[in-house]
Amino acid sequence: MQDISLKDLLEAGCHFGHKSDRWHPKAAGFIFQERDGIHVIDLAKTKSGLALAAEFIKQLAKSGGTVLFVGTKRQAAAIIKEEAETVGAAYIKKRWIGGFLTNWEQVHKNLEKIRRLTEEEKNGTWNKYPKHERVKLSRYLHKLNEFYGGVVPLTEPPKALVVIDIKREAVAVAEANNVATPVIAVVDTNSDPTPVQYVIPANDDAVGSIKFITHYLAEAYREGNEERAKETEKSQSEAKVEKVEEVGKVEKVSAKGRLAVGQEKVEQAEKVSAKDQATTVQEKAEQVEKQVDVAVKPEAKPQDAPKKSGRKKKTVE
Repeated sequence: MQDISLKDLLEAGCHFGHKSDRWHPKAAGFIFQERDGIHVIDLAKTKSGLALAAEFIKQLAKSGGTVLFVGTKRQAAAIIKEEAETVGAAYIKKRWIGGFLTNWEQVHKNLEKIRRLTEEEKNGTWNKYPKHERVKLSRYLHKLNEFYGGVVPLTEPPKALVVIDIKREAVAVAEANNVATPVIAVVDTNSDPTPVQYVIPANDDAVGSIKFITHYLAEAYREGNEERAKETEKSQSEAKVEKVEEVGKVEKVSAKGRLAVGQEKVEQAEKVSAKDQATTVQEKAEQVEKQVDVAVKPEAKPQDAPKKSGRKKKTVE
């Protein structure tokens, strides 16, 4: 965020308050002086209040929170719409929707209805209806968009409100306080700053003042979102690196295990082969020994047959 200078605030007309006979006593803390029947706002307090509010919005956006810009007065409506759309924030510029915060469930149903009707109009679902039915649906959708168009992207209640002119948007401020939603508001000398958590003392009628403050807060919201996106991208990259390293470790361990198993199998095969070879050598040796024994051992001579006597045995009668 750029630095805030008192000169910029002065040129934007932030120092002009209301007439001194229309001031609110609780606004005395940021009134610098009275000049020609008009209260002059202390720009040093405007600067500090704006810086504090911008830092809060930045941190809120960085943590993923959403901010709703509210400005329905003629001087603020167009500015609110332009700045909010530029940074992708939600906004209300027509009039405050009663129960937007305190009856969020019903508001959420209406937002879902708008999204459904818009999708049906785009994909040609309405073509099955007669022409007069399509005209009615189109008018109904247009009417819903007039009030809800700036908040359609919201899927949950906003985490903070940026309000221009808290007297005009008293209902919005009351609902925010009812549900403990922080309010950041441009507070003029005719308003009670008590219900506002982040007070920006400044002129809430001058276009230049509204433009400067709204733009500064919107830029804080954009920077917070950008930092969150960078951190998310960084964390995703680190997660990918960790996953790759983990996969590499697993593959390394697996390869090491496969190598060990392979070596074990080779050793077993070598042992088996060596054993077979030893068995084969032993068998061959035994065969050779047998052959040697056969070759060295003399052949057995057959025993002499008994000689036959030529004498005849006498026969005794």
